Amino acid sequence: MNTSMMAPTPFWQTLTKFDWVYALLLLAGGVFSYHQYAGYMDVYEVSFLFGAVALFSYLGWRWNAIARLVLGVAVLSLLGVVSYHGDLASSSQQFLLKFLLASQSAIMWMNVLFVLAMLTYWLALFQRSEFTAKVASALTWAATLFGFVGLMVRWYESYLIAPDIGHIPISNLYEVFILFCLITSLLYLHYEQTFKTRQLGGFVLIVINAAVGFILWYTFDRHANEIQPLVPALQSYWMKIHVPANFIGYGAFSLAAMVAGAYLLVQRGILSSRLPAMHVLDDLMYKAIAVGFAFFTIATILGAMWAAEAWGGYWSWDPKETWALIVWLNYAAWLHLRLMKGLRGAMLAWWALVGLLVTTFAFLGVNMFLSGLHSYGTL
Repeated sequence: MNTSMMAPTPFWQTLTKFDWVYALLLLAGGVFSYHQYAGYMDVYEVSFLFGAVALFSYLGWRWNAIARLVLGVAVLSLLGVVSYHGDLASSSQQFLLKFLLASQSAIMWMNVLFVLAMLTYWLALFQRSEFTAKVASALTWAATLFGFVGLMVRWYESYLIAPDIGHIPISNLYEVFILFCLITSLLYLHYEQTFKTRQLGGFVLIVINAAVGFILWYTFDRHANEIQPLVPALQSYWMKIHVPANFIGYGAFSLAAMVAGAYLLVQRGILSSRLPAMHVLDDLMYKAIAVGFAFFTIATILGAMWAAEAWGGYWSWDPKETWALIVWLNYAAWLHLRLMKGLRGAMLAWWALVGLLVTTFAFLGVNMFLSGLHSYGTL
Protein backbone atom coordinates (compact mmCIF):
# COMPACT_ATOMS: atom_id res chain seq x y z
CA MET A 1 0.00 0.00 0.00
CA ASN A 2 1.28 3.49 -0.84
CA THR A 3 1.74 5.17 2.54
CA SER A 4 1.86 8.59 0.88
CA MET A 5 -1.86 8.17 0.04
CA MET A 6 -2.83 7.46 3.65
CA ALA A 7 -4.80 10.12 5.52
CA PRO A 8 -2.79 12.07 8.11
CA THR A 9 -3.23 10.99 11.72
CA PRO A 10 -5.74 13.22 13.55
CA PHE A 11 -4.02 15.55 16.00
CA TRP A 12 -5.80 14.19 19.05
CA GLN A 13 -4.53 10.68 18.29
CA THR A 14 -0.94 11.92 18.55
CA LEU A 15 -1.41 13.03 22.16
CA THR A 16 0.39 11.03 24.81
CA LYS A 17 -0.65 10.09 28.32
CA PHE A 18 1.49 12.97 29.59
CA ASP A 19 -0.43 15.39 27.36
CA TRP A 20 -3.78 14.32 28.79
CA VAL A 21 -2.55 14.35 32.38
CA TYR A 22 -1.13 17.83 31.84
CA ALA A 23 -4.43 19.13 30.43
CA LEU A 24 -6.41 17.55 33.27
CA LEU A 25 -4.12 19.15 35.84
CA LEU A 26 -4.65 22.55 34.22
CA LEU A 27 -8.40 22.02 34.17
CA ALA A 28 -8.38 20.95 37.83
CA GLY A 29 -6.42 24.08 38.69
CA GLY A 30 -8.91 26.22 36.78
CA VAL A 31 -11.91 24.60 38.48
CA PHE A 32 -10.28 24.98 41.92
CA SER A 33 -9.52 28.66 41.27
CA TYR A 34 -13.08 29.25 40.11
CA HIS A 35 -14.47 27.48 43.19
CA GLN A 36 -12.28 29.58 45.50
CA TYR A 37 -12.65 32.99 43.87
CA ALA A 38 -15.86 32.95 41.81
CA GLY A 39 -17.37 35.58 44.08
CA TYR A 40 -14.63 38.03 43.11
CA MET A 41 -14.69 37.35 39.37
CA ASP A 42 -16.86 38.82 36.66
CA VAL A 43 -17.80 37.03 33.45
CA TYR A 44 -14.74 38.36 31.64
CA GLU A 45 -12.33 37.06 34.29
CA VAL A 46 -14.01 33.65 34.28
CA SER A 47 -13.58 33.63 30.49
CA PHE A 48 -9.89 34.53 30.86
CA LEU A 49 -9.40 31.79 33.44
CA PHE A 50 -10.78 28.93 31.38
CA GLY A 51 -9.50 30.46 28.15
CA ALA A 52 -6.02 30.28 29.69
CA VAL A 53 -6.60 26.63 30.59
CA ALA A 54 -7.51 25.84 26.97
CA LEU A 55 -4.67 27.96 25.53
CA PHE A 56 -1.92 26.51 27.70
CA SER A 57 -3.24 22.99 27.20
CA TYR A 58 -2.95 23.44 23.44
CA LEU A 59 0.47 25.10 23.67
CA GLY A 60 1.70 22.29 25.89
CA TRP A 61 0.43 19.71 23.43
CA ARG A 62 2.19 21.41 20.55
CA TRP A 63 5.40 22.07 22.48
CA ASN A 64 6.02 19.75 25.42
CA ALA A 65 8.71 22.03 26.81
CA ILE A 66 6.00 24.60 27.57
CA ALA A 67 4.01 21.96 29.44
CA ARG A 68 7.02 21.16 31.61
CA LEU A 69 7.62 24.87 32.20
CA VAL A 70 3.99 25.48 33.21
CA LEU A 71 4.04 22.55 35.62
CA GLY A 72 7.34 23.73 37.10
CA VAL A 73 6.03 27.26 37.55
CA ALA A 74 2.84 25.92 39.16
CA VAL A 75 4.70 23.72 41.65
CA LEU A 76 7.25 26.35 42.70
CA SER A 77 4.67 29.15 42.83
CA LEU A 78 2.33 27.11 45.00
CA LEU A 79 5.24 26.21 47.26
CA GLY A 80 6.05 29.91 47.56
CA VAL A 81 2.43 30.87 48.24
CA VAL A 82 2.01 28.18 50.91
CA SER A 83 5.27 29.25 52.58
CA TYR A 84 3.82 32.68 53.33
CA HIS A 85 1.08 31.25 55.59
CA GLY A 86 -0.96 34.35 54.76
CA ASP A 87 1.64 36.74 56.19
CA LEU A 88 3.80 38.93 53.95
CA ALA A 89 6.39 39.34 56.70
CA SER A 90 7.29 35.67 56.29
CA SER A 91 9.51 36.53 53.32
CA SER A 92 12.22 37.81 55.68
CA GLN A 93 11.97 34.82 58.01
CA GLN A 94 11.40 31.75 55.83
CA PHE A 95 14.64 30.46 54.28
CA LEU A 96 12.86 29.22 51.14
CA LEU A 97 11.18 32.57 50.56
CA LYS A 98 14.12 34.76 51.47
CA PHE A 99 16.59 33.04 49.18
CA LEU A 100 14.51 31.39 46.46
CA LEU A 101 10.76 31.82 46.05
CA ALA A 102 9.72 35.28 47.26
CA SER A 103 9.05 37.40 44.19
CA GLN A 104 12.22 39.47 44.54
CA SER A 105 14.37 36.41 45.21
CA ALA A 106 13.00 34.56 42.18
CA ILE A 107 13.37 37.61 39.92
CA MET A 108 16.97 38.10 41.05
CA TRP A 109 17.65 34.45 40.21
CA MET A 110 16.13 35.13 36.79
CA ASN A 111 18.51 38.05 36.29
CA VAL A 112 21.59 36.07 37.33
CA LEU A 113 20.66 33.07 35.20
CA PHE A 114 20.05 35.18 32.09
CA VAL A 115 23.53 36.73 32.46
CA LEU A 116 25.10 33.28 32.90
CA ALA A 117 23.13 31.95 29.93
CA MET A 118 24.40 34.73 27.66
CA LEU A 119 28.02 34.15 28.65
CA THR A 120 27.62 30.40 28.21
CA TYR A 121 26.04 30.78 24.76
CA TRP A 122 28.99 32.91 23.61
CA LEU A 123 31.45 30.43 25.11
CA ALA A 124 29.69 27.62 23.26
CA LEU A 125 29.78 29.58 20.00
CA PHE A 126 33.54 30.17 20.13
CA GLN A 127 34.33 26.69 21.45
CA ARG A 128 31.96 25.02 18.98
CA SER A 129 30.80 22.96 21.95
CA GLU A 130 27.37 21.35 21.70
CA PHE A 131 27.47 20.36 25.37
CA THR A 132 28.15 23.97 26.47
CA ALA A 133 25.34 25.15 24.20
CA LYS A 134 22.97 22.69 25.88
CA VAL A 135 24.01 24.08 29.27
CA ALA A 136 23.25 27.59 27.98
CA SER A 137 19.78 26.46 26.86
CA ALA A 138 19.18 24.88 30.27
CA LEU A 139 20.22 28.11 31.99
CA THR A 140 17.80 30.07 29.78
CA TRP A 141 14.97 27.70 30.65
CA ALA A 142 15.85 28.01 34.36
CA ALA A 143 15.88 31.81 34.13
CA THR A 144 12.47 31.73 32.44
CA LEU A 145 11.14 29.40 35.12
CA PHE A 146 12.26 31.68 37.96
CA GLY A 147 10.97 34.76 36.17
CA PHE A 148 7.47 33.35 35.87
CA VAL A 149 7.57 32.10 39.47
CA GLY A 150 8.56 35.62 40.53
CA LEU A 151 5.60 37.15 38.71
CA MET A 152 3.13 34.57 40.04
CA VAL A 153 4.28 34.97 43.63
CA ARG A 154 4.31 38.76 43.22
CA TRP A 155 0.65 38.51 42.17
CA TYR A 156 -0.13 36.73 45.43
CA GLU A 157 1.97 39.18 47.46
CA SER A 158 -0.06 42.10 46.10
CA TYR A 159 -3.19 40.57 47.62
CA LEU A 160 -1.42 39.98 50.93
CA ILE A 161 -0.75 43.74 51.12
CA ALA A 162 -4.49 44.42 50.73
CA PRO A 163 -7.24 42.83 48.65
CA ASP A 164 -7.95 46.13 46.87
CA ILE A 165 -4.27 46.49 45.92
CA GLY A 166 -3.96 43.00 44.45
CA HIS A 167 -3.54 42.87 40.67
CA ILE A 168 -1.88 40.92 37.88
CA PRO A 169 1.80 42.01 37.78
CA ILE A 170 1.96 43.58 34.33
CA SER A 171 1.04 47.13 35.29
CA ASN A 172 4.28 49.15 35.36
CA LEU A 173 7.69 49.35 33.68
CA TYR A 174 9.36 47.10 36.26
CA GLU A 175 6.85 44.31 35.76
CA VAL A 176 6.60 44.56 31.98
CA PHE A 177 10.39 44.51 31.59
CA ILE A 178 10.33 41.16 33.37
CA LEU A 179 7.54 40.05 31.06
CA PHE A 180 9.59 41.21 28.07
CA CYS A 181 12.56 39.08 29.17
CA LEU A 182 10.37 36.01 29.58
CA ILE A 183 8.45 36.34 26.32
CA THR A 184 11.59 37.05 24.29
CA SER A 185 13.39 34.06 25.81
CA LEU A 186 10.45 31.76 25.09
CA LEU A 187 10.22 32.93 21.50
CA TYR A 188 13.94 32.33 21.07
CA LEU A 189 13.81 28.89 22.72
CA HIS A 190 10.97 27.91 20.39
CA TYR A 191 12.90 28.93 17.31
CA GLU A 192 16.04 27.33 18.73
CA GLN A 193 14.22 24.01 18.76
CA THR A 194 12.47 24.59 15.43
CA PHE A 195 15.64 25.50 13.55
CA LYS A 196 17.81 23.09 15.58
CA THR A 197 20.49 25.67 16.24
CA ARG A 198 21.82 27.18 19.45
CA GLN A 199 24.36 29.50 17.84
CA LEU A 200 22.05 32.52 18.04
CA GLY A 201 21.52 32.37 21.79
CA GLY A 202 24.35 34.78 22.56
CA PHE A 203 22.88 37.38 20.20
CA VAL A 204 19.31 37.16 21.50
CA LEU A 205 20.44 37.14 25.13
CA ILE A 206 22.11 40.52 24.53
CA VAL A 207 18.76 42.29 24.23
CA ILE A 208 17.31 40.24 27.11
CA ASN A 209 20.25 41.22 29.34
CA ALA A 210 19.84 44.86 28.34
CA ALA A 211 16.37 44.54 29.89
CA VAL A 212 17.92 42.77 32.89
CA GLY A 213 20.25 45.75 33.33
CA PHE A 214 17.24 48.08 33.31
CA ILE A 215 15.46 45.90 35.88
CA LEU A 216 18.47 46.00 38.20
CA TRP A 217 18.88 49.77 37.82
CA TYR A 218 15.15 50.32 38.30
CA THR A 219 15.23 48.15 41.42
CA PHE A 220 18.27 49.52 43.22
CA ASP A 221 18.18 53.14 42.08
CA ARG A 222 14.43 53.80 41.90
CA HIS A 223 13.13 51.03 44.21
CA ALA A 224 10.53 50.26 41.57
CA ASN A 225 10.22 46.67 42.76
CA GLU A 226 7.78 47.78 45.46
CA ILE A 227 4.19 46.78 44.73
CA GLN A 228 1.97 49.79 44.12
CA PRO A 229 -1.83 50.10 43.76
CA LEU A 230 -3.17 50.21 40.23
CA VAL A 231 -4.02 53.63 38.84
CA PRO A 232 -7.72 53.83 37.89
CA ALA A 233 -7.01 53.66 34.13
CA LEU A 234 -5.42 50.23 34.54
CA GLN A 235 -8.19 48.71 36.65
CA SER A 236 -9.66 46.88 33.69
CA TYR A 237 -9.85 43.37 32.29
CA TRP A 238 -8.42 44.79 29.04
CA MET A 239 -5.00 45.05 30.66
CA LYS A 240 -4.83 41.27 31.04
CA ILE A 241 -4.94 40.73 27.27
CA HIS A 242 -3.65 44.00 25.78
CA VAL A 243 -0.29 44.01 27.60
CA PRO A 244 0.73 40.37 26.93
CA ALA A 245 -0.19 40.71 23.24
CA ASN A 246 1.85 43.91 23.03
CA PHE A 247 4.91 42.28 24.55
CA ILE A 248 4.76 39.25 22.32
CA GLY A 249 5.09 41.80 19.54
CA TYR A 250 7.97 43.62 21.25
CA GLY A 251 9.74 40.34 22.02
CA ALA A 252 9.41 39.08 18.45
CA PHE A 253 10.67 42.36 16.99
CA SER A 254 13.66 42.28 19.35
CA LEU A 255 14.42 38.69 18.40
CA ALA A 256 14.30 39.65 14.71
CA ALA A 257 16.73 42.53 15.30
CA MET A 258 19.27 40.28 17.00
CA VAL A 259 18.98 37.74 14.18
CA ALA A 260 19.44 40.61 11.72
CA GLY A 261 22.67 41.50 13.48
CA ALA A 262 23.91 37.94 13.05
CA TYR A 263 22.84 38.03 9.38
CA LEU A 264 24.92 41.14 8.71
CA LEU A 265 27.97 39.56 10.37
CA VAL A 266 27.65 36.39 8.28
CA GLN A 267 27.26 38.48 5.13
CA ARG A 268 30.61 40.09 5.90
CA GLY A 269 32.28 36.77 6.62
CA ILE A 270 32.41 37.32 10.39
CA LEU A 271 31.61 34.16 12.38
CA SER A 272 30.17 32.73 9.16
CA SER A 273 31.60 29.28 9.94
CA ARG A 274 29.95 29.27 13.36
CA LEU A 275 26.55 30.86 12.69
CA PRO A 276 23.63 29.41 10.67
CA ALA A 277 23.50 29.97 6.91
CA MET A 278 22.16 33.29 5.64
CA HIS A 279 18.95 31.77 4.25
CA VAL A 280 18.19 30.29 7.70
CA LEU A 281 18.77 33.65 9.38
CA ASP A 282 16.64 35.39 6.73
CA ASP A 283 13.80 32.92 7.29
CA LEU A 284 13.96 33.27 11.07
CA MET A 285 14.04 37.07 10.84
CA TYR A 286 10.95 37.04 8.61
CA LYS A 287 9.02 34.61 10.82
CA ALA A 288 9.81 36.59 13.97
CA ILE A 289 8.63 39.86 12.40
CA ALA A 290 5.50 38.19 11.01
CA VAL A 291 4.58 36.83 14.46
CA GLY A 292 5.40 40.15 16.11
CA PHE A 293 3.35 42.10 13.58
CA ALA A 294 0.33 39.84 14.07
CA PHE A 295 0.36 40.20 17.84
CA PHE A 296 1.16 43.90 17.75
CA THR A 297 -1.83 44.41 15.45
CA ILE A 298 -4.06 42.51 17.87
CA ALA A 299 -2.67 44.53 20.79
CA THR A 300 -3.31 47.81 18.97
CA ILE A 301 -6.94 46.84 18.27
CA LEU A 302 -7.42 45.76 21.89
CA GLY A 303 -5.85 49.03 23.04
CA ALA A 304 -8.28 51.02 20.92
CA MET A 305 -11.22 49.12 22.41
CA TRP A 306 -9.84 49.72 25.91
CA ALA A 307 -9.42 53.43 25.14
CA ALA A 308 -13.02 53.66 23.96
CA GLU A 309 -14.20 52.20 27.24
CA ALA A 310 -11.85 54.22 29.47
CA TRP A 311 -11.64 57.58 27.69
CA GLY A 312 -14.64 57.59 25.36
CA GLY A 313 -12.75 57.37 22.06
CA TYR A 314 -10.88 54.72 20.09
CA TRP A 315 -7.98 56.99 19.15
CA SER A 316 -6.73 60.30 20.55
CA TRP A 317 -3.27 60.73 18.98
CA ASP A 318 -1.73 60.39 22.40
CA PRO A 319 2.12 60.07 22.07
CA LYS A 320 1.99 56.39 22.99
CA GLU A 321 -0.71 55.72 20.41
CA THR A 322 1.11 57.73 17.76
CA TRP A 323 4.35 55.84 18.29
CA ALA A 324 2.50 52.53 18.33
CA LEU A 325 1.17 53.46 14.88
CA ILE A 326 4.71 54.32 13.74
CA VAL A 327 5.93 50.89 14.89
CA TRP A 328 3.02 49.19 13.13
CA LEU A 329 3.64 51.07 9.87
CA ASN A 330 7.37 50.33 10.06
CA TYR A 331 6.88 46.58 10.18
CA ALA A 332 3.94 46.64 7.77
CA ALA A 333 6.28 48.26 5.23
CA TRP A 334 9.00 45.68 6.02
CA LEU A 335 6.61 42.80 5.38
CA HIS A 336 5.20 44.45 2.24
CA LEU A 337 8.65 44.80 0.70
CA ARG A 338 9.54 41.20 1.51
CA LEU A 339 6.28 39.54 0.52
CA MET A 340 5.09 41.74 -2.35
CA LYS A 341 8.37 43.00 -3.79
CA GLY A 342 10.50 39.95 -2.97
CA LEU A 343 13.18 42.06 -1.28
CA ARG A 344 15.86 40.18 0.68
CA GLY A 345 19.29 40.77 2.08
CA ALA A 346 21.15 43.45 3.98
CA MET A 347 18.59 46.21 3.49
CA LEU A 348 15.88 44.32 5.39
CA ALA A 349 18.40 43.25 8.04
CA TRP A 350 19.42 46.86 8.66
CA TRP A 351 15.73 47.81 8.65
CA ALA A 352 15.04 45.22 11.35
CA LEU A 353 17.89 46.63 13.45
CA VAL A 354 16.65 50.20 13.07
CA GLY A 355 13.15 48.91 13.80
CA LEU A 356 14.37 47.86 17.24
CA LEU A 357 15.34 51.48 17.95
CA VAL A 358 11.90 52.65 16.84
CA THR A 359 10.23 49.98 18.97
CA THR A 360 12.40 50.82 21.99
CA PHE A 361 11.41 54.47 21.78
CA ALA A 362 7.73 53.54 21.52
CA PHE A 363 8.12 51.18 24.50
CA LEU A 364 10.40 53.24 26.76
CA GLY A 365 11.33 56.57 25.19
CA VAL A 366 7.76 57.85 25.14
CA ASN A 367 7.55 57.25 28.89
CA MET A 368 10.83 59.14 29.42
CA PHE A 369 10.41 62.16 27.18
CA LEU A 370 6.72 62.62 26.34
CA SER A 371 3.54 62.92 28.35
CA GLY A 372 -0.04 62.01 27.67
CA LEU A 373 -2.83 59.68 28.66
CA HIS A 374 -0.29 56.84 29.09
CA SER A 375 1.96 58.74 31.49
CA TYR A 376 1.41 56.25 34.32
CA GLY A 377 4.50 54.31 33.11
CA THR A 378 7.06 57.07 33.74
CA LEU A 379 10.57 56.53 35.05
